[in-house]
Amino acid sequence: MQIFKISFAFVHHLYLLILFFIKAFLIKISTPNEDRRRYKLVLNTSFIARGFIKAFGISLKVNNPERLHVLQERNHLIIANHVSYLDIIVLSSIYPLVYITSVEMGENPFLGDITKLGGCLFTNRKKVTTLPKEIENFADALKRGFNVVLFPEGTSTNGETIREFRKSLFQIAVHAKVPVLPICIRYTAIDGKRIDASTRDLVCWYGDMSFAPHFSKLLGRTISAEVNVLEPISWSDTNTRQQLSDETYRALFTCFHSYD
Repeated sequence: MQIFKISFAFVHHLYLLILFFIKAFLIKISTPNEDRRRYKLVLNTSFIARGFIKAFGISLKVNNPERLHVLQERNHLIIANHVSYLDIIVLSSIYPLVYITSVEMGENPFLGDITKLGGCLFTNRKKVTTLPKEIENFADALKRGFNVVLFPEGTSTNGETIREFRKSLFQIAVHAKVPVLPICIRYTAIDGKRIDASTRDLVCWYGDMSFAPHFSKLLGRTISAEVNVLEPISWSDTNTRQQLSDETYRALFTCFHSYD
C-alpha cells in the first residue's frame, strides 16, 4: 500500500512539473513584454502550487486570510520565515507572488530553471557592491504592481526558531514606499504526528542537504501546515529599514514561538 502511495505521488509530481515547464515555456516565448510575462509566470506558479499542495499531501490552514485582501488594494513587501522549498508552494497556493531568491539558487541546474520560469528576482548575497542596484530593481517590481516576498533570514533554517534578519533588504520597502505584510509559516505534523526534533528534517531543507533525497522522503506522506497572516505594518515617511526589520522580526518571532 505504501509503495502504491509513493508511486502515485511521484507520478502526480512529475505530471505537475511537466505541466509547469510547458506552460511557463509557452508564456516565455509568447509574451515579449517583461511585466506581462512575469505576471503570467507568477499566475502559472500559483496554479501549479495548488496542485503540489495535493501532491505533497499538505493540509493547509490559513489564519486571518482576510488580511490578504490588502494585497489587492496596494502592493506590499511580504516578509516570511523560511525553512524549506515547501514554503514557496504554500505561499504561492494562497496568492500569486514574486520571490526574491539567491543567485546561487538561480544557477542550480534544476531548481534554477524553476525559479527563473516562476518569475523570481535574484540577489547576490556574496557581492555587497550589487546591493544598491538590486534594491532599486526589487523596489521597481513593487512599483510596477507585483507583491514581492523576501525571506530575510538569508537562507532556509532547521525550523527551531527564526534567525536574525538581514536588515539591508528592508530598504526595498523604504525605496518603494510600501507597507510590509509579515506571514508566519509553521509545519506542525507529518503523517499525523506532531513534528519534533526527530522528524523536523523530513520537512526542513537547509544547509548542505541535497534536494533529490530530501524530496524522495516526502513522497507518499501527509503534512500539516499553518500560515498566519499577521497585521500589516503601515508605510510612513519616517520608516527606516532598521525599524521595519525590528518590528517585523518581533511580530514573526512572537507568532512562531506561540506554538511552543
